[in-house]
Amino acid sequence: MDTAAPAPTAASPDHLCVLVHGLWGNPDHLKFLSTSLRERYPEDKLHVLVAKRNAGSFTYDGIELGGERVAHEIEETLEELARSGHEIKKLSIVGYSLGGLISRYAIGLLFHKGLFQKIEPVNFTTFATPHLGVRTPLLGFHNKIWNVLGARALSMSGRQLFTIDSFRDTGRPLLAVLADPESIFMQALAQFKYRSLYANVVNDRSVSYYTAGISKVDPFIQPDEVKMNYVDGYEDVILDGENPVSAKEPEALPAFTQRLTSSTRTVFGRVPLVAFLVVFIPIGSTLFLINSAIQSVRSNQRIRMHEQGKGGFDIGGYRIPLMINGMRKEVEDMYENMNNAQEQEYLLSGSEEHASPSISQSTNISRKKSIDNASEVESIEESKAGLAVEFPTLALTPDQFAMVEALNNVGFKKHPVYIHKHRHSHAAIIRRMEKSSFDEGRIVVKHWLNEFVL
Repeated sequence: MDTAAPAPTAASPDHLCVLVHGLWGNPDHLKFLSTSLRERYPEDKLHVLVAKRNAGSFTYDGIELGGERVAHEIEETLEELARSGHEIKKLSIVGYSLGGLISRYAIGLLFHKGLFQKIEPVNFTTFATPHLGVRTPLLGFHNKIWNVLGARALSMSGRQLFTIDSFRDTGRPLLAVLADPESIFMQALAQFKYRSLYANVVNDRSVSYYTAGISKVDPFIQPDEVKMNYVDGYEDVILDGENPVSAKEPEALPAFTQRLTSSTRTVFGRVPLVAFLVVFIPIGSTLFLINSAIQSVRSNQRIRMHEQGKGGFDIGGYRIPLMINGMRKEVEDMYENMNNAQEQEYLLSGSEEHASPSISQSTNISRKKSIDNASEVESIEESKAGLAVEFPTLALTPDQFAMVEALNNVGFKKHPVYIHKHRHSHAAIIRRMEKSSFDEGRIVVKHWLNEFVL
């Protein structure tokens, strides 16, 4: 005899919020996020799911497989809640780092399966997510070396993050498909009532500002040379997304001193890369590459098992038409240090038009020619003071330019974050560990909670 499902209580919440961690991550990385969310919204107000299926080296398996795991975990949770009498009517997704890309894939699958016809998508938020991948700008030999080495060190996830993969039968990188306006992924993203992102402006060793902030320019390359415009009440951490920087009165230095300062900055800017290569190549590369090879083999085995339906659930419903543990921390540090050593490179005059002829500009950005070097630049206008600050266009790939256009067209509320107290802002932005030097992450999470709509 069938047993009727228990009736929901008067205080039964109807909103599920899902948190998704990043590369090399695990649910503990999201402890401060989940705890803060629970303190703001107790169990009678909100269900919280911290995704568990992609922990550790499982994040090597790629955005597609990771997204399928998360989608399945969400569906399982919804079924469990329904059996216990909880009817979920609203869904929010929060992705950290690679978890933001995995989340974008997962919501496409859920949308395709019709879930959004029954459940309202409310909040979609990413923290330090590489929406444009992690491929460094194209110019310069050091960037080319890193784009080759890095892409082959993280199995399928690395290939996808560096956009050298070919997704299924599309012949295009997965990230390009993920941002295609005609894809189920972008259609799903557009369904959310509120889309927001938090992007570190400095010291993010894993995810540069331009990719986390979905931007063709980086206004924060030399933060001391611009005036930061902070949001009132957030203690010099959260910048005004619509007007993050404005012109700063230059110091009156002799012309010779200015030239010397600029040259010194250029020379010393390359020191971290040279020093790292000197150490990395003879000492660290062997361990790094051995571990990468081991994890790639293991990841490929998991992917094959998943494709054969041996991954713990039937993948048919998700196929859309169309390190050794003891070494993981060292490998993560090597990867982040190498990535952090890269310099931004910029397009020469006329190059952007050739690379991406149809890029639209956001409302607060206009294009103009630089009066001193004829490089094509973008100008962020400060409406109140009438000041303009010019920044050159980064040397992105045509796919990346297209991603910027499509993702900005669907719309994100952008929150640049300036972490001052720690040089590992990628971890500090969500207070990934209980460290006093990560306390600025409290301010970031406070801001997010005040933006979160129940």
